[in-house]
Amino acid sequence: MDSVSTAILLLLLAFICLFLRLGTRDKGKLPPGPQPIPLLGNLLQLRSQDMLSSLTKLSQEYGSVYTVHLGPRRVVVLSGYQTVKEALVDQGEEFSGRGDYPVFYNFTKGNGIAFSNGERWKALRRFSVQILRNFGMGKRSIEERILEEGSFLLAELRKTEGEPFDPTFVLSRSVSNIICSVLFGSRFDYDDDRLLTIIRLINDNFQIMSSPWGEFYNIFPGILDWFPGPHRRLFKNYGRMKDIIARIVREHQASLDPNCPRDFIDCFLNKMAQEKQDPLSHFYLDTLLMTTHNLLFGGTETVGTTLRHTFLVLMKFPQVQARVHEEIDRVVGRARMPRVEDRAAMPYTDAVIHEVQRFADVIPMNLPHRVTRDTSFRGFVLPKGTDVITLLNTVHYDPSQFVTPKEFNPEHFLDDNKSFKKSPAFMPFSAGRRLCLGESLARMELFLYLTAILQSFTLQPLGAPEDIDLTPLSSGLGNLPRPFQLRVLAR
Repeated sequence: MDSVSTAILLLLLAFICLFLRLGTRDKGKLPPGPQPIPLLGNLLQLRSQDMLSSLTKLSQEYGSVYTVHLGPRRVVVLSGYQTVKEALVDQGEEFSGRGDYPVFYNFTKGNGIAFSNGERWKALRRFSVQILRNFGMGKRSIEERILEEGSFLLAELRKTEGEPFDPTFVLSRSVSNIICSVLFGSRFDYDDDRLLTIIRLINDNFQIMSSPWGEFYNIFPGILDWFPGPHRRLFKNYGRMKDIIARIVREHQASLDPNCPRDFIDCFLNKMAQEKQDPLSHFYLDTLLMTTHNLLFGGTETVGTTLRHTFLVLMKFPQVQARVHEEIDRVVGRARMPRVEDRAAMPYTDAVIHEVQRFADVIPMNLPHRVTRDTSFRGFVLPKGTDVITLLNTVHYDPSQFVTPKEFNPEHFLDDNKSFKKSPAFMPFSAGRRLCLGESLARMELFLYLTAILQSFTLQPLGAPEDIDLTPLSSGLGNLPRPFQLRVLAR
């Protein structure tokens, strides 16, 4: 039998198995949803170019809790602030598992902190939280690192001398250096080949994951593994990233002083040595490599992407930029760089940053969750192992929580006295047990970077502000801003 005949036979067998599986599965008290068909599930009812909008539209028909089949994969979808809060916060333990996400899982194999489950995830999270705190996460020491890196970024921006440029790579190098200093013990020069390669690989993978190719790979990984396309570049990029991290780990092993750990990697190596005789230990080389990758990816891409969205918003709404300039001049002045302690006296700037995160919604569908045991939820029963998608876009655009949810409006985060006002429906870093480890670092970076840049520069678009398009280039894992250039003019 030739290879083509074999492939056809295997495909037919898979189709029959899936038909039987979908037709006989006990659905119990799962939420309602559109009727699936074998193999494709509900894909005919979903727009491949805009999966996020399709899932959001289905929630209008089936309610805030419904079941959908993404190919052969059955998932429960949650939408709206109240529903997502009840799941991730009020029943946080039950929804604390990590669901299938092949574009990541097929690389990490469940060994990194972001995509592990059970006792491994709990052990890696406890350890990582403690070590990141020890190295200054959310404290004054990490603020000093950000301020130092911010000064290097300002120097790079001055070199543009008012000429048009794409800010993507400039911002990514600077932001990545912050998490690199925590993980690796030192920053990289901006022309260091390792840093440049890390940025290119992370940016490329984030773009692929946020494209239809990334969405389809998550649905049909076994099939797409046989076909050409950008998705194949994902795992080549992963391999190169793993090699870079492994080289740095070997350098750390050669110079390690167990009594004086320099960074996250040193601490992890010490933990590996302490538990090397324990066959059940979750601390070994691959969990080190994958956890380091997870932290590096998250710490680089999300903040850099948010800053690019912020630049676009401030250029489209020059009156907002002007008010931020005025607040910086009044509170900070020009003689020193802004500090985190200034944020309390800068409610409008703080509101703008929060509103950009809400409006841009960088990670609109969140990473998938999984229920850890049979769970009663809103009158339904979700069997243990059920994957759950939480539509964070419906949280951030919930009309019950925001007056003008589809408009950029900093007043969403200001009270009647123009003081900063928190919103419980603000979840750019997820919520509950799977809350992003780097939330405090990201919040600090966004405030210090943005205020330092606007203290020194005015952001000027190349065309008319009203022509700036804020709709994402693509929406998958992330909402990617459209490519753009700008000028930064010294104030």
